[in-house]
Amino acid sequence: MTLLARNKIDVTILLAADVIAAVEILPRARPPLARLFTGRPASSLFEALPRLFTLCAAAQQAALQSATEAARDEEIVLATKQRRMMLVVAERIAELLRGLFVGHPTPNVTAAAIRSLIGGLSALVGCARPARGSARREAIAQIVAALAALGMPDEDGAPRTGSPFALCIAALDEVDLKSIPIAHSFLSVADDRNIIERLLGDDPTFCHCPYLGGHAPETGPWARQMTRDRLWLGRSGAVERLKARIAEIVRLCDWLKAGAHIESAEPGIVESYRLGPGRAAAAVECARGRLYHAVELDPQGQIYRFEFLAPTEWNFHWRGPLVRNLQGAVLTARRHQQAVRAVIASLDPCVGFTLKFRKVDDA
Repeated sequence: MTLLARNKIDVTILLAADVIAAVEILPRARPPLARLFTGRPASSLFEALPRLFTLCAAAQQAALQSATEAARDEEIVLATKQRRMMLVVAERIAELLRGLFVGHPTPNVTAAAIRSLIGGLSALVGCARPARGSARREAIAQIVAALAALGMPDEDGAPRTGSPFALCIAALDEVDLKSIPIAHSFLSVADDRNIIERLLGDDPTFCHCPYLGGHAPETGPWARQMTRDRLWLGRSGAVERLKARIAEIVRLCDWLKAGAHIESAEPGIVESYRLGPGRAAAAVECARGRLYHAVELDPQGQIYRFEFLAPTEWNFHWRGPLVRNLQGAVLTARRHQQAVRAVIASLDPCVGFTLKFRKVDDA
């Protein structure tokens, strides 16, 4: 997001010898969308969202459109729902890949493969209408071929030996933290109603510092994998999140290749909830996790209230997944900054971040 001057997260690691004693997080300043949107017709805002959000614009549009349609009690045809889901999935693949190439060292990535991949994703977004099945199939075939060139895993689930993705995983393995066992919690579609009630409730701090049952669950590719496969134990570092990201790209591409049918889609890609006349919300599963928009419309159809909650607010909460994964971890002096940066990158904030280390041995 690129609306405010201080659009970043500040992370400070407090070190006692080679152990992370505490993690301090100064969150980003959220865009003042509620103030900007109030009193304006909802229809005038849909095209403005790509200018307000440089990341996940399709997901933001889908969330606002779905919430507004539900508030108006509009019936949405199946073809529109399918196109909306395809746009969200295509953008999700692109953002998951962006996180791979930007957030993690990815050796041996060829410019030709990246150009082909970007071209295929752009073509897929441009031909998302169901009527353009032939163009869509060609775009998907181009994406799959480009991913194969990068070493995307097939049925065996492991990237090809020596491929960019395999080398990326190996590089992360070398700097992985020695984390202590922790209890995990994950955000899912089952939490939607609870969160939506809180969004439109009386607590103005919830959008900035959300919590469920006194804690901040993780959201994103690894959380989706854990929830789907009901895996609650084992390692939980940057390597596991990277593997989950790669596996999700494969699953989403398989869904597109199979025809992108709504009935075979994963649960909760785009969900809307009517809460009464002029009041509704929507949740969209985007690359970084679950995104929420909630609206109240006045009798003239203008926005009376607007609230939104992005995945970054959960993952970079002061008691959230980043803190839980880092606190108590043992660092090696030689590569400790790289290891911590890898964990932050694996949670993929939607804004930039700063990272500082401070000794507390004498505190």
